[in-house]
Order: sequence, then C-alpha cells, then structure tokens
Amino acid sequence: MTEMTEIADMETIPGESNNQLALTTPEAHPIKRRKKKSMVWEYFTIENVSAGCRRAYCKRCKQSFAYSTGSKVAGTSHLKRHIAKGTCRALLRGQGQDNNQFITPYNPKMGGSEPPKRRYRSPSSPFIPFDQDRCRHEIARMIIMHEYPLHIVEHPGFIAFVQSLQPQFDKMSFNTVQGDCVATYLREKQSLMKFIEGIPGRFCLTLDMWSSNQTLGYVFITGHFVDSDWKLHRQVFNVVMEPYPDSHSALSHAIAACLSDWSLEGKLFSLTFNHPLSEAGLENLRPLLCVKNPLILNGQLLIRNCIARTMSSMAKDVLGAGQEIIKKIRDSVKYVKMSESHDDKFIQVKNQLQVPSEKSLFLDNQTRWNTTYQMLAAASELKEVFDCLDTYDPDYKLAPSMEDWKLAETLCSFLKPLFDAASILTTTTLPTIITFFYEVWKIHVDLGRSITSEDPFISNLAKSMQEKIDKYWKDCSLVLAMAVVMDPRFKMKLVEFSFTKIYSEDAPTYIKTVDDGIHELFLEYVALPLPLTPTYAEEVNGANNGKTNESHYGNLLSDHGLTDFDVYIMETNSQQMKSELDQYLEESLLPRVQEFDVVGWWKLNKMKYPTLSKMARDILSIPVSAAAPESIFDITDKQLDEYRSSLRPETVEALICAKDWLHFGSSDVSNALVKMEF
Repeated sequence: MTEMTEIADMETIPGESNNQLALTTPEAHPIKRRKKKSMVWEYFTIENVSAGCRRAYCKRCKQSFAYSTGSKVAGTSHLKRHIAKGTCRALLRGQGQDNNQFITPYNPKMGGSEPPKRRYRSPSSPFIPFDQDRCRHEIARMIIMHEYPLHIVEHPGFIAFVQSLQPQFDKMSFNTVQGDCVATYLREKQSLMKFIEGIPGRFCLTLDMWSSNQTLGYVFITGHFVDSDWKLHRQVFNVVMEPYPDSHSALSHAIAACLSDWSLEGKLFSLTFNHPLSEAGLENLRPLLCVKNPLILNGQLLIRNCIARTMSSMAKDVLGAGQEIIKKIRDSVKYVKMSESHDDKFIQVKNQLQVPSEKSLFLDNQTRWNTTYQMLAAASELKEVFDCLDTYDPDYKLAPSMEDWKLAETLCSFLKPLFDAASILTTTTLPTIITFFYEVWKIHVDLGRSITSEDPFISNLAKSMQEKIDKYWKDCSLVLAMAVVMDPRFKMKLVEFSFTKIYSEDAPTYIKTVDDGIHELFLEYVALPLPLTPTYAEEVNGANNGKTNESHYGNLLSDHGLTDFDVYIMETNSQQMKSELDQYLEESLLPRVQEFDVVGWWKLNKMKYPTLSKMARDILSIPVSAAAPESIFDITDKQLDEYRSSLRPETVEALICAKDWLHFGSSDVSNALVKMEF
C-alpha cells in the first residue's frame, strides 16, 4: 500500500488543511474528528487498551491488531490484508455474508505498470467467499456451452486472466476439466432421465451420421416426444461412435445402445434417417425392432427418410443444371462486393435507374444451397443495374446476357418452393408433420406441371427432381396423411382433395389405404395401451388413497361394485372404442385459421377422445427432418472437427449432449403452431 493510501485511511480534523495529519491522541480533539472513511471499519472496532494505546479488534474472529501508540498511527493496510487475503477464519466460514470485499490484491508477477487503485464500494455489496469447486463447475459449463477446447485451461492467456481475477484459483489440467465436463453431463443426464420417466406417450428418434477425418462415424440420435403437459420436446439423447460407419450394422448398434441407455424398449414409435437406408441395412434393423419394440402398423411408421436431405438433393440437381450461369452471376457479384469503389458505383447506377428492389447483393456459401438461391434471386432483381454497369465502370466486362438472366429466373422458380418449405424447419418452434403434407404435395404438383413444359431444360430438370420427391412421397405419404387426419381442420377431407390431384382416377385406392391404416392403428392403441408411467401411477394411487371407504357411492363404483355392468357394456357396445375415431371423423371441420395449436386442441379434448388423443399425440410428434436446424440447407455431409475427433468417444458424447441439455433444458418446449396458407 502506498503512503498516500495510508494517509487516506487516517483520521483528519475538519477545518485544517488537507496536508495536515491528525496525529494527536483522542483526548486532544474528542469532538472534531470526522467519520472514518475506510471500509475496514465495517469489520473492526477500536478499543483503548491502556493510556495512549489503542488496538483494532476484528468483529468476526476477535483478533486484535495494533492501531495507535501515543502519536504513532499504524494505518489500515494490515487490517485490509486480514480481510482481503482471507486470513480471517470466521469470515471464510461464511459468518460474514453481509460484509464487503473492497480491494483487488495486486500481483506484480501478472504484469502491469502499477497496482490497481483503491476502490470504494457501497455497503450493499455482499462479500462472496472464494469457492474453488464452484469456479471449476462454471468453467466446465462455459466450455460445454461455447464449445471451447478442453485445453483452454492450460493456455497461458487463460491462466493469466483467471489469476488476475482470483489469485487463489488453482490451475486446472486437461484431465481435470475433462472429468468436470463429464460430471456435468452425468448430472444433466440424470435429471433428463427422471423427466423422461414421466412421459406418457411413445418416442420418435432421428439419426444423423457424421463423418470425421479419421474415417470414424458418429451417429447423432435425437428424441422427439410430447410430455404430460402436451408440450413438444426435442432432445439429443446420444452421440454413438461407430468405427465402421459404412457397415450394415452401424445404425442398428447405435439404435440398440440408445434404446437400452434410456429404457425406451417398447416405447419407440418412428425412426427418421438423415440418409437413405440401404436394403441390407434395413434388413439388419428389422429383427432388432421386432425384438425391442412392438411393430406399430406392421412397421410402416418406423423407417422414414429425412425431408431436409431430400430437398437438399433436389436443390443440388437445380444448381448442377445451372452451374455455368451461376458461376457468371457469382463472378459479377464478386466484382461488385470485393471492392468498395465498385460497390459505390453499383449503388449509384441503381439509384439513377430507380430500381425498386430492396435486396442487397452478397456472395453465397457454396456448401449451403439457400445462400446460392438468395444470391441468384437478389441479382435477378438487380439485372438492369448489371446491364448498365459497364457504362459507368469500363472495367466491368462480366455482364450476363438476357438469356442468362432468363435461365437464372428459371432456376429461382425451382428453388423457391424448396426454400420456403425448408425454411419452416429452421424456425424456433417445432413444425408438426401436418405442415409438410401440404408442402410436399404442393412441390409434387408443381413439378408435375413443369414436366409437361415444351422447354427441354425445364422438363428434364423437373423429371430429375420429381424422381426424388416421388420416392419420399411413396415412403412417407401414409404417415403424412395420418398426421393431417389428426388435424380437426382437415381430417380426411384434405387427404381426399390432395390425392385426387396426384393420383386422378387411382385416388380412391390410395385414400382407402389411409383410411384403413388410421383405423388399424387406432385398434392397436385400443389393444396395446402403454403402461402407466411412474408419474401417472402416483397420481392414480394418490387419488385412490384419498377416497373414503365409508362412501356408498365409492363402494358402488369400485372395481368390485359394477363388474357385471362392465361386462354388459362390453357385450352390448363392442364397437365403443372404434366409434371414438368414427365420431371424430364424422364431426364437422373446425374453421381453417392460419395459426392453429393442434397439440393444444387434443389436450383440451383428451377426455372426449381418451384413446384417439394418445394416438394423435404420438403421430404429431413424428419429426420430418433428422438434420439440426442449422444444417437444413447443407449440401455436404456433416463432419466432426479435428479437435473433437481426437477426444475419447465418451467425452465427445458428453460435450455435445450436455450442450443441448444446458442450452435448451427440459423446460424448453413449443406448442408448435401449424401455419398453413392456401
């Protein structure tokens, strides 16, 4: 502590100059002393020990310190050290939570030209004892949530930064922080498993295979489900390393590990793969599913393709067909955007021509097809500016021709429906499968019209795209249609209308397939209800325990009171459960509003449709995409980065899963409003 700081903490006499020091004894000026300013006096009291001798006593541990002897005053530096350095044992035990930490210790080894200045803090600032374990916990969370490398704790810059904040913090090693991250993962997993135990319905899984530079595969398994409050959830369950990702058993092994890990045997409803499954892989998977899970609707809902990958594949067809014109436009955009003077001239020409477009030029990311579409769309709206740019900038000689612009607009007409549909998957709310029945049907119909075009370029491109959407429609139309039936605004009516447009005179056959399938699935729910989850079992037991045996009506309505009546009901109304579905289908449609909470509607009507609502809950939780929202537009396979590939598989899984659970949490849910425009 500097000499001036010592002086600032001594007692001064009002009326005298600032340079004069009050070195007299207390008896000399008993009234004129002003209130002490130093924060240490919130921790210490001054007591007279003998004539001319005073000592400072710590309010917490009662230890005494020299303060003044005769005309000599010891100052307050040693008192501050007692508090700030943590030598007061009573304060460290948490007995002084209302006290203040008022100074940052200076460590000359940490660099800097001078020690930090003394800081005055208000008495409201609480003293927080240093907690090494809490700091380690927060560092682990920081690394998980922001994907920092585990080795950051050994970087000199990080060590210097932490030491400047808290010199008492012990350095951490890679092994230590790795263990802390895994411990965080295990705590969060335990919490999520407890939450999942109370899920009343079935689970849908999506599988996304990532590659690595070590030719290892990593299967990302995500669970989709509706909780007891009818909220949709999406949680990463596992990241399973597969040493031979191209083998037919890779996905089977990953699925088996997930079902066992989360105790989901018998509760699996559907599987969605990010990449098409080979016939050999499918045959390898079927026996596992037969053993581990009852085949709902003969397994027709288990194997599905990812709509995001289907649309990305179709977009690649469009980009490949127009790669030459796309390169011309990309070069023109690059010429404008890579030079500030060129950009200024472009804007000047745009203003002079009064082009009404509000879009701005930007270069695309060639690994994401949506950016290429947006680049083409923006450039097409500004084609007049490009056509006239050479008159203002003689160096510009890349202007596309009118035929080029016409071709670019054709490419945009193919990409726009794909872009609009895929954009739904990137929203924060979870889109239901209902929306994509309409989106896929619309794309299918548009391509059917394009095939009849007299332009061979348009016709051939449409044929190539329709082959892929046809395959997706063939594999997934049944479950898409079932989801529409579960929407009280559409039911079977939209299925009938849409199938008539697609199949013409063959439509009745396909409509009957959907109608038979929905009735067959309903009967399976009647025959094979899920067992009560622990949460619901407790509620039922609690309700039963709360009943009084003295009630006449309680005895009458007990399990033994009306057994014969139950038999009579079953004999006289054997179609009671089936009529629950028929009653729903026969009721009039609800008004078609743009935003409608389908899951919320079934929650409100679960008493009216007790079995059908369970079936609707599971169907509406089926995901149409296995890709993460940030990967919807990717046209290249996902690859784990080099650093994470070097970690142990268990650590990779812990980091990825824990990030998902910490960021979203089990309470992050969505009612998934379904927006449909006609």
